[in-house]
Amino acid sequence: MRKLIDGHNLEERDWLFGLMKQSELFNPKVKGGKVFVSPDYNQSMEQQRKMTLKRIEYLQERGVFKGWLTEKGEEIEMRKFAGFEVFSIYDHSLFTKLGVHFPMWGGAIQFCGTKHHHDKWLRDTENYSIKGCFAMTELGHGSNIRSLETVTTYDSNTGEFVINTPCESAQKFWIGGAAKHATHTVVFSQLHINGINQGVHAFIVQIRDVDGNICPNIRIADCGHKIGLNGVDNGRIWFDNVRVPRENLLNSVADVSPDGKYLSSIKNPDQRFAAFMAPMTVGRVNIAIGAVYQSKVALAITIRYALTRRAFSLKPNEPEVLLLDYPSHQRRLFPLVAKTYAMSFAANYLKVLYAKRTPQSNKAIHIVSSSFKATFTWNNMQILQECREACGGQGLRTENRVGHLKGEYDVQSTFEGDNFLLMQLVSNALFAEYMAAQKRNKVFKGLGLEHMNKPCPVIPSQLTSTTLRCSQFQMDALCLRERDLLNRFVADVLKCKAKAENTEQAFNSCYELAKDLGRAFSERVIFQTFVEAESTLPAGSLK
Repeated sequence: MRKLIDGHNLEERDWLFGLMKQSELFNPKVKGGKVFVSPDYNQSMEQQRKMTLKRIEYLQERGVFKGWLTEKGEEIEMRKFAGFEVFSIYDHSLFTKLGVHFPMWGGAIQFCGTKHHHDKWLRDTENYSIKGCFAMTELGHGSNIRSLETVTTYDSNTGEFVINTPCESAQKFWIGGAAKHATHTVVFSQLHINGINQGVHAFIVQIRDVDGNICPNIRIADCGHKIGLNGVDNGRIWFDNVRVPRENLLNSVADVSPDGKYLSSIKNPDQRFAAFMAPMTVGRVNIAIGAVYQSKVALAITIRYALTRRAFSLKPNEPEVLLLDYPSHQRRLFPLVAKTYAMSFAANYLKVLYAKRTPQSNKAIHIVSSSFKATFTWNNMQILQECREACGGQGLRTENRVGHLKGEYDVQSTFEGDNFLLMQLVSNALFAEYMAAQKRNKVFKGLGLEHMNKPCPVIPSQLTSTTLRCSQFQMDALCLRERDLLNRFVADVLKCKAKAENTEQAFNSCYELAKDLGRAFSERVIFQTFVEAESTLPAGSLK
């Protein structure tokens, strides 16, 4: 079952767990003949940050990150996913700090940069001699990246870009790694060329020297203590006429010539922004799969406890009953176990979709990863709360993890995209698919929407147990819900537009339907991957 659910790279996972069990940095404890590793959350914020850094350095010295940025292909992508799943099981701070360094900072250079950036920065990033961070979010702008306020201009006399924080709301905020450890960052900024704003672009900026001193014209402050993730040193950054070489513009989408001309093969600003942001999808993929593994951790702990804790006797002089023998306790936990199995297979589907990505599949990856990130993280928080309550008072002890994990993982609902906004993004994309099919008078193709081409499923008036347990009936019900919500969403948006509302206003007016449609799409895809995974198995106990 573990082989089926983890799906890939089992040997690498076990090797990585073995490295953790061998080092006191990971607090190994032997209990009941097994070795358990878990961070010490009773440490101060400063101690937790130091320990996170030491753990990364320990893993780097043992070759864990070899090839993570300098090799390409499906195999290395799946190996990275396996690594991040192991880190997620151990500690969210370790997972997040590595996520900022490799997929975010390193990924920005890989996807937004070109060969000279790769040659200069990737190997040192992989070796952790450069410690990167990702300066996108600002105090005044999180989800609305296009309206960032940091401004960059070009000085053709010196061949340098000049980066400025023009106001307090433009300060970079929540930047993981910036407060203490990062040496470099990718700064996302409006690029003004000859008085024309060409939109958001990315620049490599050194923020600390080799001795750890903050570089000139840069100011950094600490974001302070948080409800979780205190092993990550989140910081704030201000830039005051910070100059960087022209070559530090990540120029896969657009460039500036030495004499100051703006160059891009993509003339449409909307398409240029979309091309620029497309590579950032991996952050959402990692968050989605990490949330599934946290649900597994919480449920494993809670069910183990329910198989040892007893409460009340049914008859005098009889033993007290195990918690898990109560139907009410089963009803609390077993549907969440089933849901987590389903999300596991959906996460594996998403990983393969990303690892085998092509330019043609980028849109589907963007939509599916957005919907899964929202659904998986919402489900994870629901599961953590239910598990905390199901453990009673023991759920409050930090050592038992379940209660503490709520604070650690709460942030996943908002970082890398607020979940409500992601569901609106998904619904808006489905609206576009619907309108395109209508306009061309063609069938739906892609995103699993082919069911829209078939006759509307009919739900029998008499529902027997056999019918309810039939996978085809269940799929029909989910498709019918998605179809109904999509038809209603399109009708309502068009009705709002007919009242002279612009497209954005119309979408905003229909936000409640948009959220429901996003969930319906996500849950139909999750169920589809679950059914397909089961159908490939031969008859037997595993099936």
